[in-house]
Amino acid sequence: MITWSLFLPFALVATLLWAMGAIAAISQKRGKTSRVCQWMMGAGIGVYLLFIIGLWVGLGRPPMRTLGETRLWYSLFMMVSGWMVYAGWHIRWIPFTSLLMALVFIIINIAKPDLHDQSLMPALQSVWFIPHVTAYMFAYSIFGCAFLLATAGLWRQSGKYLRTTDSLARIGIIFLSFGMLSGCIWAKQAWGNYWSWDPKETWAAATWCVYLAYIHQRLFKRDLFVYWWLIAGFVLLQMCWYGVNLLPSAANSLHSY
Repeated sequence: MITWSLFLPFALVATLLWAMGAIAAISQKRGKTSRVCQWMMGAGIGVYLLFIIGLWVGLGRPPMRTLGETRLWYSLFMMVSGWMVYAGWHIRWIPFTSLLMALVFIIINIAKPDLHDQSLMPALQSVWFIPHVTAYMFAYSIFGCAFLLATAGLWRQSGKYLRTTDSLARIGIIFLSFGMLSGCIWAKQAWGNYWSWDPKETWAAATWCVYLAYIHQRLFKRDLFVYWWLIAGFVLLQMCWYGVNLLPSAANSLHSY
């Protein structure tokens, strides 16, 4: 049975495969996609997903309850998103930077693993639990790639990534909106209200508005300033995900588990 104690060897194998893929991508000629990169990234994703599935079976519940467990999903989806961006737009450095971002959360999980048990409190025993968390984590990873591209665009003073960030923003907002809507339905079932302006809900609404603002601005502006919307959205996203737990108001949050 796979337990949290096996995370390190699985993470090491997956990271090695991803690193090999990133090197293959960087070595490839501009405008072309490396099959080696795609195979290595896919294999790494498979190894990492195998651990998550095994942990799911071992816990007897979806590994989505604690921050450490959400970091598992984020690091997985960060590599999936990087894989998608590389395959779709042939940006050679995106597998490497996606790996660096995923590694931050992998290392945190290795250094400070959460306590995992089989309990799942009544509020989390909902059919909306899995789609809600999964949609949010995938949206977060998509916006993570958009953040990397926006940062590169500002650094190079180039608008070459705008078409890619436009696509990522639209994909991300779809999943983010679904995550919010499913959360509202879940909240109605669990607590009797669709929305209560809980601290996490408030930050989630602010994050959603910023990414909508980016899409709106792109309808009228073509300058590089719009990259800042993606950077601001990513900062708010981090606050919504785990930064809100550091606020005094989080003590009374319905989202504290």
